[in-house]
Amino acid sequence: MANTKSAIKRIKQNHKRRLRNRLFTGRARTFVKNARSSIEEGTPADARTTTIAAIRALDKAAEKGIIHKNNAARRKSRLMRHLAQLEKSNA
Repeated sequence: MANTKSAIKRIKQNHKRRLRNRLFTGRARTFVKNARSSIEEGTPADARTTTIAAIRALDKAAEKGIIHKNNAARRKSRLMRHLAQLEKSNA
């Protein structure tokens, strides 16, 4: 257990940040999962809307520094590549 005042404050800050980080990472993960499942189902219109929502969630997480910007860019790139393959096969 922390003894000093500064250590107690640091624990409180870390807990607050952890909760915020979990919120944004969990939200991004959920949106990405939804986008992947809609891409696998094969409906281009639905897949496009869920992919855009996932990209927004990843951008917000990267903007707040919760995930690295290159990590977000890589995930967005993969999602868009799968979406493009789906749209190409349905066209």
